[in-house]
Amino acid sequence: MRRAADGTPVNASSLTDEPFAVAVHSSDRVYAGRVWDVRAEVFDYNGVPIRREFVAHTGVVAVLALDEAGRLLLIQQYRHPIREREWELPAGLLDVPGEGLADAARRELAEEADLAASTLEPLLAMHTSPGGSDELVHIFLATGLRATPLAHERDAEEADIRIEWMPLADAVAAVMAGRMRNGILVAGVLAAAQRMRTTATATG
Repeated sequence: MRRAADGTPVNASSLTDEPFAVAVHSSDRVYAGRVWDVRAEVFDYNGVPIRREFVAHTGVVAVLALDEAGRLLLIQQYRHPIREREWELPAGLLDVPGEGLADAARRELAEEADLAASTLEPLLAMHTSPGGSDELVHIFLATGLRATPLAHERDAEEADIRIEWMPLADAVAAVMAGRMRNGILVAGVLAAAQRMRTTATATG
């Protein structure tokens, strides 16, 4: 029988990520960036001191928006580290003090796509790169879409955002074929497709 780190038996179907506290001896900001910082920490693990550097991230919200025809909203934006104009979900940083997750998701949907949603519900939460960053992404499913009263001004890489609508099934095919590789998009699309299947089974 499989056992958790504390020795308790577990069933494979109940496996879940486990919080794990370690003794942190030092935590220093080694680089202060415009958007996020890099920290270096020394901690004990199994009695051995280890040093790791990681990006201290603000966190992100993303929105998987579906229209009444079941089409997915996609935005294309230039991403300099990979030198690509990548297809993505509307998303942005949790950088407004005191703003809740759902409010941040609504703000990003408006800022990047000039859309509002009558229904917004949590779809998925994910760590994007836990070996090098503490970034946590919250993806919301948005339906009941309508245009915002005013268009938003955009600059820098967002100035030439391209918007397209794609049937969810076609987005799944594009992800599985490797034509769309953005991690948040991949996770959101597959999670939405699974939710649609589950809902169809429950109502069928």
